[in-house]
Amino acid sequence: MTELLDELGEFLQIPSMSADPAHAGDVRAAADWVVGFIRRAGGDAEVVDWHGSPLAVGELRASSGADSAPTVLVYGHFDVQPPDPLDQWQSAPFEPDVRDGWLYARGVADDKGQLYLLLKAAAGLAAENALPVNVRFACDGEEEVGGHSIIDFLADEGRHADVAVIFDADMPERGVPAFYVAMRGIVYMHLRVRTGERDLHSGMYGGAALNAMHALLQALSGVLARDGRLPEPLRAGLIPPTEEELAGWRSLSPGDAVLSDQGARLADAGAGEEFYLRTWAEPSLDVNGLAGGSPSIRLVAGQDPVEIFGTIERLLKEAAPVGAEVELEQMAMGPAGLVAPGSPAITLAQDAFERALGVRPLLLRSGGSLPIVPALGERGIPAVITGFALPDSNVHSPNERLLLEYLPLGVAAARELFVGFAGLS
Repeated sequence: MTELLDELGEFLQIPSMSADPAHAGDVRAAADWVVGFIRRAGGDAEVVDWHGSPLAVGELRASSGADSAPTVLVYGHFDVQPPDPLDQWQSAPFEPDVRDGWLYARGVADDKGQLYLLLKAAAGLAAENALPVNVRFACDGEEEVGGHSIIDFLADEGRHADVAVIFDADMPERGVPAFYVAMRGIVYMHLRVRTGERDLHSGMYGGAALNAMHALLQALSGVLARDGRLPEPLRAGLIPPTEEELAGWRSLSPGDAVLSDQGARLADAGAGEEFYLRTWAEPSLDVNGLAGGSPSIRLVAGQDPVEIFGTIERLLKEAAPVGAEVELEQMAMGPAGLVAPGSPAITLAQDAFERALGVRPLLLRSGGSLPIVPALGERGIPAVITGFALPDSNVHSPNERLLLEYLPLGVAAARELFVGFAGLS
């Protein structure tokens, strides 16, 4: 454990905050740390300056038969969120501290600590001359600011892998590992409605002049959910969960309890029972402000972002009152990702985790978005997305933490993954 804490502690002490230009040198230093680790393990690695963004790229070759061995692509990010507000940290964010069975530091759960588990596992197997697969590392330093450099780099590089592994997720509960086989996509828009040339006095013109806010609300009524389901045109193409997935979801904490823990209220009577279905396998639309109406749609596997954008534009205009000018501006767009739950890579990975942890991972979906997953899917590379953070790991918050016992367990699980993926040949 001491070796793990010392090595990881070096990594965590680097304040690699990509959102702060003053720390650009620290982001580069974190990339150098990853590259140095791979080189010390006997691999080849370098920092690639990809249009101003540092990428840590390297490879540990299989101990024998490397030319015919399967290739495992490991992705992680070495940038972190700023630690503000500092006064809420019980210890300095970039000085790792062990308290009550937890390791505290910014980035320990998202994602330096989890990336380290994969680095350490591959290095350990290589040192024992027992690494059965080629392990490629492609890590970036702009994930926390929504950068796209790693996706562009992998597409430009054009090299294939048999499977990708991403430790950048959490367990739904302590002792319950999970693989996230689907990530939601997104269409984010700015919506503008105009109903006249200038503001008018409500006393003099109210009730006769078309009100822009009223028109906006009326337009939105044409796209908002009813009983947890968006209008059918906005559900086009979705791929429903398998029975195995649904069985796993039913074993999780009830949805009404999850919402209550977050201080939220049920949207309707069925929201608790359908919590996981609605947040993982159904698209959702949220209005994030009414100063100008800024809706975003979370898409699920099988949906086409371009098609959905056109559909919502049509529905908004159809629902708006006559005389209202509806303008929809696309701000961001990204497809959903899906890995076939029954694919050989997922099965081998489940077997590996079960050997290491004694528990077979659940197959879950995520309500969040991870652009690299659909990008890998387009190239036929299934992604195993998992991790060792917990819901109370305080990711992106003060006192970010990772259970100390999950350091050796995570390394053991990663080792079993690399060994198990030899079966992909």
